[in-house]
Amino acid sequence: MKAFVTAVALATSLCASITAVEARELRLAPGGPPTHPAHTPLYSTLAEELPKETDGALTGLILGTEVVNIGGMKGALQSSVAEVGNVLPLYYPGDLPNSALVGDLAFLGRDPHVMGAAMTEYVATCEDCQAEFARMGGVFAGAGSSDVYVLLTTKPVRTKADLQALRLRSGGAPFARWAEYVGAVPANVPVSDTFETMSQGVIDGTMGSVSDLTSYRLVDLARYVVELPLGTYHATSNFTVNTDTWRLLSAEERKGFMRAANKANTAFTQNWGFERPGEAREAAREAGLEFIEPDAALVELTAAFVEDDLKAAVGIAENQYGITDAEAKIARFRELVEKWTGIVEDAGHDPEAIAAAVQAEVWDKVDYESYGM
Repeated sequence: MKAFVTAVALATSLCASITAVEARELRLAPGGPPTHPAHTPLYSTLAEELPKETDGALTGLILGTEVVNIGGMKGALQSSVAEVGNVLPLYYPGDLPNSALVGDLAFLGRDPHVMGAAMTEYVATCEDCQAEFARMGGVFAGAGSSDVYVLLTTKPVRTKADLQALRLRSGGAPFARWAEYVGAVPANVPVSDTFETMSQGVIDGTMGSVSDLTSYRLVDLARYVVELPLGTYHATSNFTVNTDTWRLLSAEERKGFMRAANKANTAFTQNWGFERPGEAREAAREAGLEFIEPDAALVELTAAFVEDDLKAAVGIAENQYGITDAEAKIARFRELVEKWTGIVEDAGHDPEAIAAAVQAEVWDKVDYESYGM
């Protein structure tokens, strides 16, 4: 009997060892520091959920910014330094023009969960988007969104006059166009370099999430939070999977990966769009930053920009991105924003309910034998 028990124990141990060996550890690159929501909860949630959703077949190792930062993400994925990476299409409009197109509609953003879900469904169901990701060597696995952007500055901004020649970091083309429209000077600076460039006086502030105050320590530099709504940053491909890696996964493993990614995407938007901004505002008050409500004329000027920019969006897409059917694609994205506005409202902004809706509306409809292949 004792020999039998010993044999069973050895067999169980051997099976466990084989299972452990067979588990594939994916190299995950958030491109941001642990203090940024791209790391926690976005990639930390993915790493936690992967083994749960794949019965232990997949796990994840998170790479630090010293290995892969956000600016080097494309190269890291193409060289397989990272197998899953956080790609921002507005950084690569030449490679991802169709994804950048809807990111260009940043000023439509009023609700983070709506914009993250709309971006996810748009790219996942857009043949041209899928083709451009394939050419870049990646597979799209969902998007998320920031809170509504504001100005974080070292100088007070109350009127249009205060913006003249003010140097502001821009995270992409729509924000740069707004800056030029109101007389400011946009600077193409990676978000990870905001602290350094602001501390050196190269820029006077940034158009960004208020949570950047704590994520990138801007609370030590900025003196003002200007409550001027500048749309959302939803042009994200939070989990871009190296195509060669994706092909090595079984259909069931891909499906499990997407379930894990979907949970992480929603957690990310909840954190970046709602939770962190509240914490950052509290930190700003404690640090003595001044919150400024701009005058009505500046608010109206920004509203005028939104209308003018939407009218110009088709021409921008055709001339800059070479997209010939831009009008139909913009209309499609606006329909999705309207659709997800209703779904998010019906869900009562509950993150779990929103994640379930995205799973049902998008990822459960995907053929994992062919998606990304």
